[in-house]
Amino acid sequence: MRKLTFFSLLIVLLLTACNEEAGAVQPEDTKEKETAVEEQIETEENVIVDEKEETEQAYTEMFPLTGEPTADKADHRALSVMVNNHTKARPQSGLSQADIVYEILAEGQITRFLALFHSEIPDTIGPVRSARPYYFKIADGFDALYTYHGASMAINQQVASSGIDYLDGAMYDNNGWLFERSSDRSAPHNSYLLTEGVEQAAATKGYDAEGAPEALPFTEKDSFAGTPVDDVQITYGSRTNVRFTYDSENEQFLRSSDGEPTIDRLNEERVAVENVWILETDHQIIDGAGRRVIDLTSGGNGYLLQKGQMKEVEWKNVDGRLLPYKDGSALAFTPGKTWVNIIPGNAAVETE
Repeated sequence: MRKLTFFSLLIVLLLTACNEEAGAVQPEDTKEKETAVEEQIETEENVIVDEKEETEQAYTEMFPLTGEPTADKADHRALSVMVNNHTKARPQSGLSQADIVYEILAEGQITRFLALFHSEIPDTIGPVRSARPYYFKIADGFDALYTYHGASMAINQQVASSGIDYLDGAMYDNNGWLFERSSDRSAPHNSYLLTEGVEQAAATKGYDAEGAPEALPFTEKDSFAGTPVDDVQITYGSRTNVRFTYDSENEQFLRSSDGEPTIDRLNEERVAVENVWILETDHQIIDGAGRRVIDLTSGGNGYLLQKGQMKEVEWKNVDGRLLPYKDGSALAFTPGKTWVNIIPGNAAVETE
């Protein structure tokens, strides 16, 4: 519509110019119209310039956990959620929209997820499962609101005394506005977080809603050359294996679990990430149920997968965050989503 207006005004000026060349006498009202036309053109041009400047300014802010541009403010807190990975809990809801997912062994050979959401917040996330200390320590590194459903008395006390802001689904079980039980699955694989209620629950507990996490390092440039890979498989003992297959067209790694593609039940999208970050660290079983203590502080070996390459690196804990390093220098992530696998030394990492 603006282009039509501009060209219409231009035609009027051309016709006026032709009249002047023909020696026509221009009445006073014609001169006034010319002035008005010139002012309108100037206004239209200024509007176009202003809109261009506004568009450029709108995309100067980045989401801190993906490094991707946003036209909206990104000053809200991150939400972290314990997500069940039992076979009876699949497919899960909301994982395709998580900025970062940490996958770690819980008990036995079954992993559990800590999903961090900031750039996108799905309506429903889950199934939600119980807390473990090493998960809420990771969440604390991002000052994220830690959300889980139930835990032993001892672990609940650890969560409460840690100082982290948290929401325990056991306190809101199936209340219809924060947690809801699905009728097509049995407990404990059917509790879902309704994110529309998070703000109300957090406000009730006096938690801040604002305060974006500190940004992770991101770059489009390759830090150093790695080994080309099409497929990476991680095997936890005999029960769980995770596979990442590289999609060269979209420059993403597609996740599978136990031979099945990881699909988001909420939107039926395949879980795909730009970064796969694998960290080796010490795991110790501490009781008969198979609960673990996991070392998140000492650093160690790791693998960083980006743009179809696998890079052998080290990891360090920097202010509660597990970050990649090479020869003492910090490395950056590729803008986009990240999946983190924290594995024991006896887990197998195989490539094709």
